Amino acid sequence: MKKIKLKYWILFAVSFVIIILDQYTKSLIQAHFYYGESVSILPGFFNLTSVRNTGAAFGMLANAPTGFRVPFFIIIPIVALVAIAYIYKKIPKNDYKLSSALSLVIGGATGNLIDRIQLGYVVDFLDFHWKVHYHFPAFNVADSAICVGLGILSLDLLFGKSED
Repeated sequence: MKKIKLKYWILFAVSFVIIILDQYTKSLIQAHFYYGESVSILPGFFNLTSVRNTGAAFGMLANAPTGFRVPFFIIIPIVALVAIAYIYKKIPKNDYKLSSALSLVIGGATGNLIDRIQLGYVVDFLDFHWKVHYHFPAFNVADSAICVGLGILSLDLLFGKSED
């Protein structure tokens, strides 16, 4: 029997946890909040708010025509996931940092793709702000995983050891 490389265990475990946590938290928001409802958790800083994001990150392209937007936001993540899977296959078997980072991105992208296919939009609910003056767009667990994964990749590119 062929032994499965640790990097693939990382891929399955991290992606699975992110997808399950993302879908579970979104289902809780949908079950207990009506659209647009907001509950202050840390007054002046953090709310749970039920938001439907029909666009990309931070609502970009949310006002694009539906005939463009819906297929675009299903096809692009699938193409990206295929590209990341190709890259993942090429990384060294013992590069656990890169394995983990790409697994976070894969899990997050898959979580948001599930929403787009099932609902036609992404459920967002983590709402950070500074009083009423500065308001960061609402996001979710999948978005967080993608940002952390891309952050790890960026730091590795900037500060990682050179093989030269």
